[in-house]
Amino acid sequence: MIDIFLQTLPFFALIALGYGAGRTGFFTPEATAYLTKFVFYFALSAMLFRFSANLSLHEILDWPYVYAYLSGGMFVYLLATGVALMRGRGIEEAAVEAQCAVVGNVGYLGVPMLVILLGEQAIGPVMLALAVDLIVFGSLIVILITGSRDGRMSIGVLKTVGVGLLKNPMIVSITLGLLVSSLGLPIPKPANEFLSMLGAAATPGALFAIGASLATKSAEKLAVAGWLSFAKLILHPSAVAFTALVLFQVDPYAAGVMITAAALPVAGNVYILAQHYGVAPTRVSASILISTALSVITISAVIAAVT
Repeated sequence: MIDIFLQTLPFFALIALGYGAGRTGFFTPEATAYLTKFVFYFALSAMLFRFSANLSLHEILDWPYVYAYLSGGMFVYLLATGVALMRGRGIEEAAVEAQCAVVGNVGYLGVPMLVILLGEQAIGPVMLALAVDLIVFGSLIVILITGSRDGRMSIGVLKTVGVGLLKNPMIVSITLGLLVSSLGLPIPKPANEFLSMLGAAATPGALFAIGASLATKSAEKLAVAGWLSFAKLILHPSAVAFTALVLFQVDPYAAGVMITAAALPVAGNVYILAQHYGVAPTRVSASILISTALSVITISAVIAAVT
C-alpha cells in the first residue's frame, strides 16, 4: 500500500498546492472560477474527446457494468435519503445529501488519475461511470428538488434536465468522440496534436482547481458531513464491489476500476447545485472538504485492494 500511496501522492500534492494558493489569497475565488471554466470547457473536454474518439461504443458500453455501478450507487442513494428523512429533513435536503453519498469527483480527479494509475484500458470503464453519474444521478437531483417545489412532475422539469445534459461539455465531448470513432473518421495529425496539448492541461489544471476551490469551503455541520463522507468513501465502493463481483460478476479489471471510481471524494458540482437551489450548501461544502482530505488514505487503500 505504501507504493500505491506514493503513486497517488503527486495528485494530492497538486490539490494541496491549489489549496495553499487559495488560502493565501494568491489565487482569488474569481481566478479559481476562471481556471475551473477553462478546465471544464476546454482541457477536460479535449481529453475526453480524444479518449472516446479512440474507442468504439461496443468497447465502452457494458450493460452488466452499468447495472452493477447503478444498483450499488442506488442502494447508497436510498440509504442516505432514508437517513436524511429520519432526521426530519425534507425531500430537497435528502436529495442533496444522497447526491453527496454517491456522486464522486470522477471527471476532475478520476479520469486523469485512474487512467495513469490503472492503465489506459481504464479509460472506457471510467467514462462509463462518469456517464452514469451525469445522466442518472445528475438528473435525479434536479427532478427531485424541482418536483418537490412544484408539487408535481411536469414537462418543464424534464426539459430542464434534457437541456442541462445537452449543455454539459463532458457529455458532449464523449458523445462526439464516440461518433467520430463509429464513423471511422480519421483525426488529422495537427488536430490530434492540438487535442493532446490541450488535454494535457486537464490533469494539473483540474487538480489545482479542486484544491483552490476547497480553500473557500467551510467545515461546518461536521457530524452530518462526517456521515456523508463515510457513505461516499466507504459505503459506496463497498456496495459497488458487492454488486460488481457478486450480483453481476463484472470482469475483474473493469470491476476494480468501477470500485475505485466509487471511492472518489464528493464531487464539486454537488456544491454548485446545492448553492444554485439554496439547499444545504454549507453541509455539502464540509462534505467535499472532509471527503477529499480523507481520500488521500482511502483511495490508496482501495487501489491497493483492487490491484
